[in-house]
Amino acid sequence: MRIRVKNLLFICLGLLALSSCGNFEKVRKSSDVNMKLTKANEYYDKKEYMHANELYGDLKGVMKNTRNYEALYYRYCYTFYYMKNYLEASYYFKNFVEYFPNSKNTDECEFMHGVCLYKYSPKYSLDQTNTVKALEALQSFINTHPKSDKVAEANNYVDQCRKKLEWKDADAANLYYNIGQYKAASIAFKSVLHNYPESPNSDLYQYMIVKAMFKYAELSVTEKQEERYANTINAYRELADTYPHTKYLPEAEKLYSQADENVKKIRNEHK
Repeated sequence: MRIRVKNLLFICLGLLALSSCGNFEKVRKSSDVNMKLTKANEYYDKKEYMHANELYGDLKGVMKNTRNYEALYYRYCYTFYYMKNYLEASYYFKNFVEYFPNSKNTDECEFMHGVCLYKYSPKYSLDQTNTVKALEALQSFINTHPKSDKVAEANNYVDQCRKKLEWKDADAANLYYNIGQYKAASIAFKSVLHNYPESPNSDLYQYMIVKAMFKYAELSVTEKQEERYANTINAYRELADTYPHTKYLPEAEKLYSQADENVKKIRNEHK
């Protein structure tokens, strides 16, 4: 008995879905522009964004330059956003800003353009081209709308973008170190430290510079070692002076002591 009730329920739901699809297709094929716009808005208000998107897409060409065009285009942008099609959404939000520069919604759409680029950007281990685009768009919004109530949120997205870029760069520096490219690793960690001086990992980056320089000196030809061990010592001193309480100091101090001892040995041999 229960199985029959369930089957009947599924059949009813299926018929309802087919009826709904049929009604939508009738609306879409209709030549009544006003009716289609009314239905599109109804779908939007009911959060049926896919149907709303299709109808707005059909209408935006024929309604261009009409009094309803701006409101239609505004909702059209958001249908992409709510469907999580962030790349398309970013494109249309940007277009809204260009098409309607005097609209009350222009600032909001400029902000949403940056937000969509941020949401479209991938995890930090992948290509970060879109993260850079998001960062630029959001920073531009902050610079041009300093009093907007969206600035705090925009700043948060900027911080998240910078973290992604930092992790990407730090991963590249670590890769150089792990494959034994110690000179490249020291340069890469210096770049990360320079680009993200306020990072909570800045002491780690300076410690990795010490480690990479020590390894580079250790593997160098004899005539180059004194200079490169001296560079290790200088990197250690910068770590000790800048981050006197870092947890990496004890290990770095061991490298410093060995580098200092090696320099003394080399100089004694040259006497």
